[in-house]
Amino acid sequence: MAFSSPVPAAERLPVTVLTGYLGAGKTTLLNRILTHEHGLKVAVIVNEFGEVGIDNQLVVDADEEIFEMNNGCICCTVRGDLIRIIGNLMKRRDRFDHLVIETTGLADPAPVIQTFFVDEDLRDELRLDAVVTLVDLLHVQEHWSSEEVQEQLAFADVLVLNKADLVDDAERELVEQRVRAINPMARLLTSHMANVPMDQILGVEAFELERALSLDPGFLAEEHDHEHDAAVSSVALVEERPMDLEKLGRWISDLVGSRGPDLFRMKGIFQLAGKDERYVLQSVHMMIDGDFDRPWHDGERRRTEFVIIGRDLEHDDLRAGFAACVA
Repeated sequence: MAFSSPVPAAERLPVTVLTGYLGAGKTTLLNRILTHEHGLKVAVIVNEFGEVGIDNQLVVDADEEIFEMNNGCICCTVRGDLIRIIGNLMKRRDRFDHLVIETTGLADPAPVIQTFFVDEDLRDELRLDAVVTLVDLLHVQEHWSSEEVQEQLAFADVLVLNKADLVDDAERELVEQRVRAINPMARLLTSHMANVPMDQILGVEAFELERALSLDPGFLAEEHDHEHDAAVSSVALVEERPMDLEKLGRWISDLVGSRGPDLFRMKGIFQLAGKDERYVLQSVHMMIDGDFDRPWHDGERRRTEFVIIGRDLEHDDLRAGFAACVA
């Protein structure tokens, strides 16, 4: 079967696949892409692991087309949705110059790459510019044996070693050596808060099908098996009533103190009693960052949406603890 397209590359829409494990900084980089003066009109597809989408609400207000995909990993059951969304996007092809797909942190990028070659329509309209993988320098070694991490590193055309300010030179060099042992050919960038030159990640024409096939000769097969660790799950907590910040702080601190290593990622937008601003909280393992964000927009639905992704989560206990934080 031929996987090349008769349409010249210059006429096809360039696509960047943005991947990386939970909490590596993908949304931060995405916001940099959307606010940078690079002269490109960018369309975005955001995929999240869980039925409530937080990332889409954390993406900066922009004129770009932003689509959200929930209820599954982009490399599993919702890949058909990806094809449909791109198909609809292409009807407005004149409105953008570049497409960025941000995958969930639990995605194996191989099936996403596969999509651009096995679907004939997409093959003639799109070209994969690069797979950009963010690496959390502080936490990646805790997940080193994860199949998702290994795949994300192996298929990267550009590797961004992020959170360099949180590790010393020895730790950074150790991670760099381990990353290079898996993928010696990717372009390597080091960053703080995902601050990287845009011309190093967009329009780089770095993807090579031959290299992808050398990593996984069967990855262009029609079916590509991918299974997540059954112990890893997500809990979506939604509340229409305002929350009490002090109660939330105590509950989350206790939760992190007792279950921190099992809490891969927490992310939420909170409606707080007596406050007109959104409160945004994010965490990776034991690291928590929370602060007030922009004011709620007129007509915007004010409610709290909080997603927890981790191992061996006690869903009922988490729901009870969350409910106790209502003001």
